[in-house]
Amino acid sequence: MKRQNKYRKFQLQQQNIEALERENTRFKRVYSEYENMSNELWNLENSSGEPVPDDFINAMILQTSYLEEEIEDWLVQFNNNQVEVRQ
Repeated sequence: MKRQNKYRKFQLQQQNIEALERENTRFKRVYSEYENMSNELWNLENSSGEPVPDDFINAMILQTSYLEEEIEDWLVQFNNNQVEVRQ
């Protein structure tokens, strides 16, 4: 059985992400980079090939977490704007 990618934490907010990608090219680039890094990190941690140094993996985890924080900030702001529009 294939294990789920733990780095793909924004799957439940896909509609908001798609809307933000249409509205904001910078968000689209950041989210694309996050997807690429999280996929690569997942592949590195689950491959049976040459071992990768822990320092490299830790640096990727750190960069991925920075991108996650930035994406979370955008999503919070987007959700707040949606609530304001409805009121």
